[in-house]
Amino acid sequence: MKKYLLPKEGKFYKANLHMHTTISDGQLTLEETKRLYKEQGYSIVAFTDHEVMVPHNDLTDENFLAITSTEISFNISYEREFIFNKCYHLNFYSRDPNKNVYSTFCKKRVWLTNSQEYITEEQNKIDFPRVYSINDVNNLISMAKKDGCIVSYNHPVWSLQNYSDYSELKGIWGIEWWNSGCVCEGYIDSIQPIDDLLRKGENVFPLATDDAHELKHCFGGWVNLKATKLDYETVFNALEKGDFYSSNGPEIKELFIEDGIVTIKTSNASKIFMSTERRYNKCFNGSNLIEAKFDINEYILKSQKEITNNHYIRFTVVDEKGKIAYTRGYRINELI
Repeated sequence: MKKYLLPKEGKFYKANLHMHTTISDGQLTLEETKRLYKEQGYSIVAFTDHEVMVPHNDLTDENFLAITSTEISFNISYEREFIFNKCYHLNFYSRDPNKNVYSTFCKKRVWLTNSQEYITEEQNKIDFPRVYSINDVNNLISMAKKDGCIVSYNHPVWSLQNYSDYSELKGIWGIEWWNSGCVCEGYIDSIQPIDDLLRKGENVFPLATDDAHELKHCFGGWVNLKATKLDYETVFNALEKGDFYSSNGPEIKELFIEDGIVTIKTSNASKIFMSTERRYNKCFNGSNLIEAKFDINEYILKSQKEITNNHYIRFTVVDEKGKIAYTRGYRINELI
């Protein structure tokens, strides 16, 4: 029986899930952001202005969807100037498009004067303390999820973080492996944190975003999600389930498994490969590859003999320019 790992039905919608506007420290207005991203073929933008969650439903129309979201921060104590100090930056994406308050709001974190006018009266009643520790971060993630949000972990390299900082994160939905704004400044992330947490049994999805603060950061990394229609609930459900891939170039057109053989169909590629939690990878190299088939029957058989929750496969597409697309990791129960 054929089982689609990327949904068969629906169409792909291109999304930037990390964006800053003049509401915080971005240079583009809301209207400029919508116009420019639509011109580049995007249908979805998450407006993640720092610390304040502001709905922009007035921007949503039949061809464009604004996702209600914000980026929050945990900063280590300022014993030295900020450039030396580690930090956690997390995006909250709200299931409720009208949400303008969240339970872990901290007014003193709203350092930008222009953002302070967006603090609602209800929001102003909350002052949630933030301490740079894994326990406090995990508590905040748990509270955000109870609030109806999914949470991403952003730009670990820019944040000066390593395995010891992220390895015990719990409940993270996605991690940025590509952040255009950071790449422009020389901070290049990778897929490694996603693999590390997948191997620990966490279900985390790879994200490519812009984190755009100015025009030169725009249009470098995106998520292509598959959904039956462009409305808030449908799109949010697709994000939450992982019905997408992330890319800074190549397309993934189909992904399905039948009789233990995974088929992936792509735009022109020079390399298509499968990765797993163990030393069991397979790779196709060539010129103008548009399809690859991976027999994973042996992998499934060996995995079923082990009592663990960390088995997964994921796929990578690399084009002639070295641009990359990643699928999410798929667990054994999704493959059989």
